Amino acid sequence: MATLSFEGETHGELVVKVRRWLASVEGQDEGNLTTHEAIEQGAELTKEALRIIASAAPEPVAQSEIVKALTSAGYKATDATKQALVDGLDSVEEVTGGSVVKLARDASKTVVYQMNTAVARQILKSLRR
Repeated sequence: MATLSFEGETHGELVVKVRRWLASVEGQDEGNLTTHEAIEQGAELTKEALRIIASAAPEPVAQSEIVKALTSAGYKATDATKQALVDGLDSVEEVTGGSVVKLARDASKTVVYQMNTAVARQILKSLRR
């Protein structure tokens, strides 16, 4: 029998992981994240890195109160930063009627296209040599 499990310290972390897994199973393009999703994934990645670093220490060090406190502080700082970014973006979107966020989204698509074009040109140059 096949099993599937997710690990997380909060309900929110589990929800994010399950949604990411469902998107991959349903074949949805994960490259098109909303701003909020990108912020959420960045925060989860940071917290996972903190967890890995803390668990990589020798057990007496990993179990020390200082490492536990630093890891907890890192989690809290990550969550506070994530919330500040989301609140800030929501405020900008509300004040501007979404025009600034749309401009940023459109600009990011243009930048990616231009970067892809530049990379393609470099590849063609290297192939011609």
